[in-house]
Amino acid sequence: MHQTGENGHDKNQLLLFWGCFFALIATAFGFIVRAQIIGDWETEFSLTETQKGEILGVGLWPFALSIVLFSLVIDKIGYGKAMVFAFLCHGVSAVMTIQADGYTTLYMATFLAALGNGTVEAVINPVVATMFPREKTKWLNILHAGWPGGLVLGGVIAIGMGDMDWRYKVGLVFIPMVIYAVLLIGRHFPPNERVAAGVSYKDMLKEAGAVGAFVIVFLMTSEVWRFYELTEKLATAGYSETIANVILYGFIIVVTGLYYLYVRSLGRPMFIFLILIMIPLATTELGTDSWITDLMGPAMENIGANAGWVLVWTSLIMMVLRFFAGSIVHRISPLGLLAVSSVVACIGLLFLSKATGTGILLAATIYGFGKTFFWPTMLGVVSEQFPKGGALTLNMIAGVGMLGVGIVGSVFLGYIQDTSVYEVVGEKRPGIQSQISVEKESIFGDYHSIDPDKLAELPEEEQVEIAVIQNTGKKEALATVAIFPVIMFICYMILIFYFKSKGGYQAEELVGHAAQDEQYTGGVEGPADA
Repeated sequence: MHQTGENGHDKNQLLLFWGCFFALIATAFGFIVRAQIIGDWETEFSLTETQKGEILGVGLWPFALSIVLFSLVIDKIGYGKAMVFAFLCHGVSAVMTIQADGYTTLYMATFLAALGNGTVEAVINPVVATMFPREKTKWLNILHAGWPGGLVLGGVIAIGMGDMDWRYKVGLVFIPMVIYAVLLIGRHFPPNERVAAGVSYKDMLKEAGAVGAFVIVFLMTSEVWRFYELTEKLATAGYSETIANVILYGFIIVVTGLYYLYVRSLGRPMFIFLILIMIPLATTELGTDSWITDLMGPAMENIGANAGWVLVWTSLIMMVLRFFAGSIVHRISPLGLLAVSSVVACIGLLFLSKATGTGILLAATIYGFGKTFFWPTMLGVVSEQFPKGGALTLNMIAGVGMLGVGIVGSVFLGYIQDTSVYEVVGEKRPGIQSQISVEKESIFGDYHSIDPDKLAELPEEEQVEIAVIQNTGKKEALATVAIFPVIMFICYMILIFYFKSKGGYQAEELVGHAAQDEQYTGGVEGPADA
């Protein structure tokens, strides 16, 4: 059995890394296809902007359900079994989507895809962090080049399919699915660094603490409650809204309380701080990516280009830059990289909200540079600062990000589009507003939006006029998102000054970590083997 290290990898280790890479590409294929065909779903199934936001959102938040739950048991059940579950989720979701007949089916199919996506990340993040213990941020960035790489490849193929029925585009996900299945069959996964160092399961839970558990449980329970309309169902059964809230928040408090009674820890303060930062971070990157094709559509049509190229172009930038993250991090700390990225992303979003013509591509380039390092560098920071947390803290930070953007971010973008368009129509054409509006519900309360069916009944010239108002309102929503990277910049500067007061940013290493005493042997079987 020959020894291997970070600069020399055996066949098992290489296949394992690239299997993880292509699994991430599969998740990106599903994301890019949804972003490109959401307009087709709107037309075929008469979806409102907020309903579209809910579908895009459910492509994100259930990710947290599987990534957190699997992180709790992944070292016991094995990484291989988890990947089988992910494969089944991706396949069944694709079939359901192809056969969808309306909003509910689309929502549930997208929900299932998100479960598969979360399971993929529950596996690949700790596996790669374990294989490269001394350069976690570098290799997590390289791994996560698979995300934008999948967006580019899937986006180009989908755009190249032109006006072909959207169902064929959904089927593209089967390509990377087959590749990652073939690469991972028979692979041996390394034991997590927490397990190798002898850190107990309870100590892992302590790193996240009761506060971290509260954030996750609160976000997940609230969305499940909303989706199943449990407040309305309880009202039908004769229970008041107050009783419904007592049940909802009582459940959250009980679960969090039990967690605290077991671990006797509120969690590491810095970890809680990073969790909160992940919500605006994920909204800035993934929330905007979910909407950007739809938002930039009219402006791109004016220059004779498919709106999907905006997301493809920014993704290409991300893919290339992430392969060079290592050299950048050697020059500035991970937190410095995140702070600079926040400033650039803010400028890019503001530029995109106003850009026209070819200026859109320049604005998209700035935005692409800004968002490139957000996600994997945050994973790297958490893995370096909280190695005792093992798979849990590493994946919980990603789970909170997905929950935040899925429940709040994407829906918020849809909500501000609906409400702003409704208000502008009322200002410019008050006589038409009442004819084409419809009242809806969301997590932000009741709201009015423009009903596509009612709009279609207006004379053609009035439809064109309203369409111009809608397009402007949608695009300007990106300016609202720019506040999120501003918040992130402030938070990262606080962390930078904190570490400066302690002598500078340094990664924590577990005492007794296998990587300190011997190199990782790719063929060694651990408790998480396939």
